[in-house]
Amino acid sequence: MKGRHALSHAPRGHWLLVILVISVMVSALLFEGWTHHEVDASRARLACTRPVPKAVDEGGPVLRFSGDRVTSAGMPTHTVALTFDGGPDPVWTPRLLDLVRGHRAHATFFLDGSQVARYPELVRQILAEGNEIGSHTYSGDALGPASGTRSRLELSLTQRVLAGAAGVRTALLRMPGTTTVDTLCGAEWKAATRAAADGYVLVAADHPSRKPARGAIRQLSHDGLGYGETERLLRGHPADVFTTVTDGLGRPPANTPASASERREGTALIWAGDAGQALASGITWALLAVGTLVAFRLLMLTLLSRIHVRRIDRALTGPVHARPNVVTDPVTVLVPAYNEEAGIESTLRSLLASTHPHLQIVVIDDGSTDRTAAVAEGIGDPRVTVLRRPHSGKAAALNHGLAWAMHDIVVMVDADTVFEPDAVYQLIQPLANPAVGAVSGNTKVGNRRRMLARWQHLEYVFGFNLDRRMLDVLECMPTVPGAISAFRRKALIDVGGVSEDTLAEDTDLTMALWRAGWRAVYEESAIAWTEVPVSPRHLWRQRYRWCYGTLQAVCKHRHALVERGPAGRFGRRGLTYLTLFQIVLPLFGPVVDVFALYGALFRNPVQAAALWLGFLAMEMFCAGYALRLDGEPVRALWAVPFQLFVYRQLTYLVVIQSLVTLLIGRRLKWQRLNRAGTADQESGAATGRTGTVGAADVDVDVASVTIARVQGRAPGPGPGGDRHRISLRPVEFTRTGNGRPATGVPTADCSVRPRADRMSGLLSSSEKSTSKGYGA
Repeated sequence: MKGRHALSHAPRGHWLLVILVISVMVSALLFEGWTHHEVDASRARLACTRPVPKAVDEGGPVLRFSGDRVTSAGMPTHTVALTFDGGPDPVWTPRLLDLVRGHRAHATFFLDGSQVARYPELVRQILAEGNEIGSHTYSGDALGPASGTRSRLELSLTQRVLAGAAGVRTALLRMPGTTTVDTLCGAEWKAATRAAADGYVLVAADHPSRKPARGAIRQLSHDGLGYGETERLLRGHPADVFTTVTDGLGRPPANTPASASERREGTALIWAGDAGQALASGITWALLAVGTLVAFRLLMLTLLSRIHVRRIDRALTGPVHARPNVVTDPVTVLVPAYNEEAGIESTLRSLLASTHPHLQIVVIDDGSTDRTAAVAEGIGDPRVTVLRRPHSGKAAALNHGLAWAMHDIVVMVDADTVFEPDAVYQLIQPLANPAVGAVSGNTKVGNRRRMLARWQHLEYVFGFNLDRRMLDVLECMPTVPGAISAFRRKALIDVGGVSEDTLAEDTDLTMALWRAGWRAVYEESAIAWTEVPVSPRHLWRQRYRWCYGTLQAVCKHRHALVERGPAGRFGRRGLTYLTLFQIVLPLFGPVVDVFALYGALFRNPVQAAALWLGFLAMEMFCAGYALRLDGEPVRALWAVPFQLFVYRQLTYLVVIQSLVTLLIGRRLKWQRLNRAGTADQESGAATGRTGTVGAADVDVDVASVTIARVQGRAPGPGPGGDRHRISLRPVEFTRTGNGRPATGVPTADCSVRPRADRMSGLLSSSEKSTSKGYGA
């Protein structure tokens, strides 16, 4: 099976696609924000510092520029030009058109480009009924305080969108926020001059007190108020003619055909506007769904973890006849190792210091190129067997070791894990229930002194262990971790050993056990310390393998969704949970981050901050609760906010990379991390001590097991009261100078013969001939 999951280079081309998608999304959101006054929004109209030229102030409301010369004009007597600012509007535009048409009148509609893009059919209706269209800029913001770039975009985008919607251009412009010509003062006059240089005719309005019989341009709003004023004006018949601006002045029409290129650009602009609106709306609904799911998950984690704690308390403090049977059966411990020279000795010594006296420890050296096997053999304990084999991957190594297992309880551990003295004993206690086929221990981060490791410490306690409590209650725990796990040998036989189909062999095996009718449970008091990556590169490699393997396992066991019994319950609960919270939600990570930044910068920053702080508070509460349940100091919570800015981004990028790898059919290899042997930095396990292992947990003799108050390293009092655990009197031993046990070491059941029963098929003939144990 060597090279089964080999991949020389991870796929990289998709990152260009991801960057492109995010860039398009950011551009669409920025455009949407700009058109809705959120990005580069113009400030309020500035106060006038200089009046308009005297000739303009004394002239008519229609201004035409020719170089430095400005000419003005107004409506002839008994002629009124009806002008409406804003729109089109799906409610009021049809009503205004009906009103004007009913009185055989026409009007000039100064439209906002952003609204034209939303309702192009209304623009075409306005023109079809003989009316005229002018520009009110794209967003309807004042041009005086706007930057030069924004001013040019406001005008050019409006022309483009009119071309795309109705195939026309316009020569008329009404400056937003202005009424009569004297309001075109200060910064507005400067902006008007720039617009006139591009060929626009500026249209202001006559003062409302000017009698229509004298001729006037009436400025009306594109809403109910404007509708009422128009109705009174038309019914009062104060003028002979109600018409458009250019018709009243006797000038050529303001709307001329647009070029083909302008129409194409306008159509694209309309599509971009539609896409931006759809994206913003879709993201808003998606964020609502994501927020609901996250809040629901946090609530379920808290409530079901509490139920898990109360179950343990009842089991340990209830009546004697109701307590579970004590499991004291001998145990085979499998330790697959590949280049684990730095940590293998600490792992083995912590196992040998176990309070569980009957252990067979099998180290499977999977083709290491360092001194892993030599270090393991140097332990010099007859309970340790070292097998050497060509490098074939972790699953194959475990199956190789399983063939040498002498006992019916098998514990699988990672070679970088350090165990508490009572960890093995506590780990196998749930196997007193004959329905249980697998048990997960409580993995803690040993090397948590750097920030990246602190974040992983929080993830292990909150993201992994709290999850396991909840999923244990729901009877759908999808992963019994390879770092510390116990199995019935019969259960492993039932599923054919450890599958090599995926890179997440622990997840694959756990799912297979559920589908075979076995239960997987969580034992919080079985504590082991593991070494986590301390560099982003190594963390990426580890999580890439984990995520990719989990995706493989979910795909492999997807039929559990429609099965009956425990398998179906696991499928509908466990697989659904994995898919939603470990695959789908991380994919929304980039969207959430981009939209959150967009909301903070361009919408309501107070509201965005309040929402973010609310979710952070919920997450910190749950993390604090998880730390308390695990007996960890809550001072680690200070790292939670910083985790959201770096660590979460890495996790969702890993999911994207893994999905692409899976979809294109590429494979990964079983990658190992550079170990420093720092898993025992926080551990209280005995490594190379002289004395009695686990003396703090001793209460009675081996033959007389009771419930003992934990007085050594154990979780502190939590919401469920003081924690308790079942303890045995440990094995007395004394170590010599070379670390070899001198007294009190059980030597039974330590032969290195492979089992010759149903598991023998897991060991090929070539492997049997080359395997080597200590002292063989």
